[in-house]
Amino acid sequence: MATRHFFTVDVEEYFQVAALAPWAPRTEWERFESRIESQVGRLLELLAGRDTHGTFFTVGCVAERHPGMIRAIAAAGHELASHTWDHRKVTEQTPEEFRASIRRTKQVLEDLGGHAVIGFRAPSYSIVRGAEWSLDLLLEEGYRYDSSLFPVRRRGYGYAGGARDPYWIDRRAGRLAEFPPATLRAGPVNLPAAGGAYFRLLPYALVRAALRSAESRSVPATFYVHPWEFDPGQPRLPVPPLTRLRHYGNLAGVWPRLRRLLGDFRFTAIAPELSRDLRAPSPLIGPRS
Repeated sequence: MATRHFFTVDVEEYFQVAALAPWAPRTEWERFESRIESQVGRLLELLAGRDTHGTFFTVGCVAERHPGMIRAIAAAGHELASHTWDHRKVTEQTPEEFRASIRRTKQVLEDLGGHAVIGFRAPSYSIVRGAEWSLDLLLEEGYRYDSSLFPVRRRGYGYAGGARDPYWIDRRAGRLAEFPPATLRAGPVNLPAAGGAYFRLLPYALVRAALRSAESRSVPATFYVHPWEFDPGQPRLPVPPLTRLRHYGNLAGVWPRLRRLLGDFRFTAIAPELSRDLRAPSPLIGPRS
């Protein structure tokens, strides 16, 4: 049977992206035009046409503001998962703040979607070395898996030395499944190839090679996309050239790439695959207390 990879969506507004924070601070979010519903609606139609389900890691305050959209995601058979309450990096929160964020988001998503929320992804993949305490809090709050430990070396995020394929993590609070974003091995280096800007700005062949490589190991790869990444009509903020490239580069090209990706590979949501065999607990996870 062909490998089914994981199709995941980080449901956040274009103005909530960490790179835009200096020009779109949280205190001013209410003044920005919301465009999330139309883009999620387009994606739901595309996935339905390909008979594909995915996992929607959703920011809690977005869910609260757009309850109809959340119900539509769940009604279409997709999995709802947590992306924190207000898209704050884990490294910017105290343990108490993080616990409150993941608890509140879980409750709102479960009330709206009608099914248990057991998955989590940190904004900007911000569970880095030294922040493993957050994994224990996830377990304590009823989460069963995480998809935040990006096994790459990059300034600002990444879990260098982490495993590339899905695996179990043994922690003080229990056992957590980890579904790391896809990478492509190049010699001693893991190249990020899971989606996002890597999907928008680099050749399509990079992501395709990463997924084919996972298939050769008989394991699923984890792909991700943001709804704002196929919205070239979104308002443009006056950002520096590098940020402009990083955020606005090739927005018009993502939609045809998505259609091609869904034609080239088979995808599913993460939660239904939790029963599959994962790797033994990773010895690379940091302090348990």
